[in-house]
Amino acid sequence: MTSDHQSNYRWYILTLAALTHVFVCGIPVACIPVLFSEIAEELGLNLVQIGIIWGTGSLAGVATGLIGGLISDRYGTKRTLIVGCMLAAVTGALRGLPNGFIGLVITMFCFGFLMITISLAVHKTAGEWFPSRRLGIANGILSAGMGVGVTAGAMVSATTLSPLLGSWRQVLFLYGAISLVFSLLWLLSRQEADQHEAVSPSGAVPLRQALSLVTGIRNIWLIALVMLCYWACLNGVTGYLPLYLRNLGWQAASADGALAALNAASTAAVIPLALLSDRIGSRKTILIITLVITAIGIGLLSIANDAAVWALVVLVGLFHDGFMAVIITMTIETDRVGAAYAGTAVGLTMSLGSLGDFIGPPLGNSFARIDTGLPFVFWAALAMISVLAFRFMKDTRRRKNGPERL
Repeated sequence: MTSDHQSNYRWYILTLAALTHVFVCGIPVACIPVLFSEIAEELGLNLVQIGIIWGTGSLAGVATGLIGGLISDRYGTKRTLIVGCMLAAVTGALRGLPNGFIGLVITMFCFGFLMITISLAVHKTAGEWFPSRRLGIANGILSAGMGVGVTAGAMVSATTLSPLLGSWRQVLFLYGAISLVFSLLWLLSRQEADQHEAVSPSGAVPLRQALSLVTGIRNIWLIALVMLCYWACLNGVTGYLPLYLRNLGWQAASADGALAALNAASTAAVIPLALLSDRIGSRKTILIITLVITAIGIGLLSIANDAAVWALVVLVGLFHDGFMAVIITMTIETDRVGAAYAGTAVGLTMSLGSLGDFIGPPLGNSFARIDTGLPFVFWAALAMISVLAFRFMKDTRRRKNGPERL
């Protein structure tokens, strides 16, 4: 393949990977909360059961994040995405079949396992096809895809598609069919970049070798600690914010709109932030600044009212997806990781991040018994703990690549 064709094809792969995030991961996941009212009414679920169903996806991430990363390193991104999207189609559609609580929990767990695996493989494509000087923007585009999917899934699933198709079950069947299309698109794509053409060549890696190498890298464990604290912080805030604002007397539409504003700001800012990290060359600097601003913004939510709340949620949202794009890039760029071990390394960090996702909301919410604003202070403290972890972390400044036409 000529240099021009190679350059054009990597952008096709990036587009396909980003759309996979939109249609296979983002939309099918984000549709569930907005469909919960229909699901609960039909299946007779209570609030506790709904909370368990929603948390099952995060619990699957704790159990399977590392396994999913090992799979993508061992079998390659193309095969992982072909099979992953196919199984996501099946398990995603199966969520529309259960007639009770247990069945929905089981199908949500299986679907959650596949979401982690697919997302890891999606980000691994960036490490394989793009040089370090473009790796931040590539991961930024992929994270933006997830943001677009989450926003779109929440906007159209309950208000448009469910009335149009007849029920929440048909909506899930439709999303399953779309995932099957993406399995076919990956099947028709080129194999991973040829070894003499690849930016970061990667072949099949023995599972034991990948696990042994990645778990021996100090930076990876520090990044995992940051992910645990950060995911606990952000998931706690996004789950608690609408309820908190309702308790302050906000109308339901406005309270939910504040959360939508956070997600929209996150999607809008991810690519500029990732591009900035490429330009200045220091991922660590960007991440520290992001965490400090996030911590301040979340902490101030405990005392903010009215217009100040809107300003703060937008401020916090501006850095969310961008943070994820940059820290994933930093993980891939860590010495001895690269594209070959990217799946295992990112999988390990996301596995601990999912643990934070699971424990952050109930821990923070427990402080509401003392004062309704105190959970924000707790989550802000977690963000600051993440800042302290960077003191012991080695920066991964972008590597020098030879001239490359992109």
